[in-house]
Amino acid sequence: MTRTLSAPVTVAFDYTRSTGPVLGAFLTGLRDGRVVGGRTSDGRVVVPPPEFDPVTHEALTDLVDVGSTGTVTSWTWVPEPVKGQPFDRPFAFALVTLDGADAPFLHALDVSSPDEVSTGMRVQVRWASERVGAITDIACFEMASADGSGVSTSSTTGEPVTGVVVPVSLDYLYAASPEESAFYRGLNEGRIVGQRCPTCQKVYVPPRSACPADGTPTAEEVEVSQTGTITTFCIVNVPFLGQKITPPYVSAYVLLDGADIAVLHLILGVPADEVRMGMRVRAVWKPREEWTYSLENIDHFEPTGDPDADYDTYKQHL
Repeated sequence: MTRTLSAPVTVAFDYTRSTGPVLGAFLTGLRDGRVVGGRTSDGRVVVPPPEFDPVTHEALTDLVDVGSTGTVTSWTWVPEPVKGQPFDRPFAFALVTLDGADAPFLHALDVSSPDEVSTGMRVQVRWASERVGAITDIACFEMASADGSGVSTSSTTGEPVTGVVVPVSLDYLYAASPEESAFYRGLNEGRIVGQRCPTCQKVYVPPRSACPADGTPTAEEVEVSQTGTITTFCIVNVPFLGQKITPPYVSAYVLLDGADIAVLHLILGVPADEVRMGMRVRAVWKPREEWTYSLENIDHFEPTGDPDADYDTYKQHL
């Protein structure tokens, strides 16, 4: 039995959001070495401050400073930290009710053993060496010193924090189906292969385990041509983070000869404003030493110079 392929995948992007007046004040306070809470209509002080009062649902406007020391009300031990957590060694997450606050605040507590943590213990903020207006301006909590020393009182002045950029990522293991594995192995050999439905005879590239038109399992592997026809396309004019090619450039669906579904790929070798529906193109591969099990083995498609395909040959694939 042929082994299926799998590979680790990371999907990541930077999420940008505005903070608004309440969270903006909280983050501005952190940047300036202060902890800001919000007083609700029932008189309770909550950290971080909520944007809307939980009782009246009106916008919260009463912001107050609270202490940078507090009391642990609950905690949990983290024996094996994972990527993205505050420490790469064992630590605790703790709910800390800061002095002057009525609701606990969740953050990391830097202790070397669970034996050093207890409900009711006094802790203090350890400020980050460089503060930018983010929750990470509090590096963690640590056991409070008897005289209160070690708590930063330094202040940074500047414009109020109005927005934050937060990296977001997801790591997962992608396991290809047997049909997809054959497709990726073909790419590693310089071939483009799909699967044919025995009922309707349509060829799918990349392959499907079953035909989406009639549900019949696909069984026959088919190698298709490396030339095809542009069906639809988009001219990319807007730059974005991680972009490898300077705009403008074209991303297009290419219906390969012998296939019944188009693949999305990059079009180069022609000015963006000259790309058109029906243009005949061919695959341009990267150097053999750069090949792997990926559609990126094909660097791009470029015009063949042949006459455009007749609209009737691809109108069902738009």
